[in-house]
Amino acid sequence: MEFTPKNPPRTFRVGADASIEMKDCGSIALSPDDQVTFTTPAGGEYDVARKAWGFYATPSLNGRLPAHGLRPALCRNPAGQLYLLLVETGSVAAFERYLAEQKMEVVCWLDAPDAADAAERLTRK
Repeated sequence: MEFTPKNPPRTFRVGADASIEMKDCGSIALSPDDQVTFTTPAGGEYDVARKAWGFYATPSLNGRLPAHGLRPALCRNPAGQLYLLLVETGSVAAFERYLAEQKMEVVCWLDAPDAADAAERLTRK
């Protein structure tokens, strides 16, 4: 694993009205079978694992991810772009406000028992 910091961070604006300033703090280069874990102050954990063919972008959506305080949601913006968002336990109200501000919608919660069926329906449209 190799971390390359960006000092100062690169900043750019995002969001429906470009009101959010993001800071790109650096890059991590992983070799196949390397993993990094991102943590939250509340104890949440999010893993990214590199494989020879690409990445495991999240831990198991209905197992380890929710066990570590995160709930996966497939969301869509007004342009039809899809995003995988991970909602921290206890932050649903803030998440719902964010969705309203950005005019986004939850397509489905990916840890729900019927998530695979919902995803299959999406691919038929």
